Amino acid sequence: MKKCLLVTRHKSLVTVFKMRFRNPEKRKNDFKEVSLGLTERQAVKEAGRCLQCKKPHCVAGCPVEIDIPKFISFVKEKDYLGGLRKIREFNMLPAICGRVCPQENQCQGQCILGKKKRPVSIGALERFVADYELTSEKTEIPEIIPPNGHKAAVIGSGPAGLTVAADLAKLGYDITVFEALHEPGGVLTYGIPEFRLPKKIIRKEIEFVKNLGVKIVLNWVVGRTQTVEELFKDGFKAMFIGVGAGSPKYLGIPGENLNNVYFASEFLTRVNLMKAHKFPVYDTPVKKARSVAVIGGGNVAMDSARTALRLGAEKVYIVYRRTEHELPSRHEEVENAKEEGIEFLFLSNPKEIIGDDKAYVKELRCDKMVLCEPDASGRRRPECSGEEFTLDVDQVIMAIGQTSNPILVRSIGGLNLWGEGYIKVDHDGRTNLKGIFAGGDITTGAATVISAMGAGKRAARAIDDYIMGRTVGAIHELPLQ
Repeated sequence: MKKCLLVTRHKSLVTVFKMRFRNPEKRKNDFKEVSLGLTERQAVKEAGRCLQCKKPHCVAGCPVEIDIPKFISFVKEKDYLGGLRKIREFNMLPAICGRVCPQENQCQGQCILGKKKRPVSIGALERFVADYELTSEKTEIPEIIPPNGHKAAVIGSGPAGLTVAADLAKLGYDITVFEALHEPGGVLTYGIPEFRLPKKIIRKEIEFVKNLGVKIVLNWVVGRTQTVEELFKDGFKAMFIGVGAGSPKYLGIPGENLNNVYFASEFLTRVNLMKAHKFPVYDTPVKKARSVAVIGGGNVAMDSARTALRLGAEKVYIVYRRTEHELPSRHEEVENAKEEGIEFLFLSNPKEIIGDDKAYVKELRCDKMVLCEPDASGRRRPECSGEEFTLDVDQVIMAIGQTSNPILVRSIGGLNLWGEGYIKVDHDGRTNLKGIFAGGDITTGAATVISAMGAGKRAARAIDDYIMGRTVGAIHELPLQ
């Protein structure tokens, strides 16, 4: 077991906090979870650092509005189930969020202690109480309002859809979730590797949502199996679209159609959901390569690179056109990747994938870049330096983002879209069509799990208001500001 020392220096003060991780040399050869979480002693000590602010900035930084100081106070008193109960007043997926949310940019990033010392490790504490329930087998179902006689449909069982379903079920609604794939969870199941988010954790969280009375229908493609209009005719009063953004983006460079070029969404889906890493025990194949180049610098790129390594690659590169400072991936994931032997090629931009005489990848030709003035994203714009280099690789994985899947949105006549086919909504998830709400990546483009959950919570409130006649149900019905 490896312990990662996170050290923050402020004048003469040195604070050391030990996060437990499995040994890199062992973990890179299997798909077991990398992070081991906090011990009970660590959790209680860490909870004792919370200042219990009267005006907690951490709550303002949480997209699902958890009462963070209150849940931490329960941990301090060793009432771990009480802490979990408090979290679940706001968030039904704590074991997931404690593992994959970018707390450093949200709740922990707002922690007052972080101004001079190390912020409270809120995410690790959230994971601890959720895991405590799992080991203690003392699951508590929150109070549910009696059925109100109204049905609502949720399309997509990812983090946004599960959040809407859970929040509305607690309010007494009859909720059915329609999922296109053969397992629920959306990006949680197909997009995040086992070593970062174990499937048993996802299944447990989904089972909790189902225990609220939520029904999940699998292998059901809304827009093909059944249309939105047919769902309304079946008695659903409103519906929420949370299908994510799973279609790949292309670089538009020569060689993208060569054999052994994968898009990250396909690559990760094959391994995470369809167990390609256990081929031929499972039927889904995935090419095991000698040398792999992963294009991109986000969490999906890190997941793809670390997955390729575990599949047996001798060498894995992250090819990123900016510097390490601009990497959008979580710092923890970058550090874990480095420890496992992933090589980062910064200021590098692919310009051509070169194949052999059988149309299989054999090289990746790249431009060396320099950073200039900031672009629309606020990051410094990369431009070609005039130099180039070639990598000897036999597999390329594109992890440069996703766009919306057109199957559903094209089946809904008159639905307002923006950008690359994303659904246009207001702050509360209303579309321009009455009774149709949306949230998550299908409205914003690729973002985080917790931001999708925040959108789901806002939409759930809006759907409740709409069905109960307290507000309107579409953007065009809203009064002009």
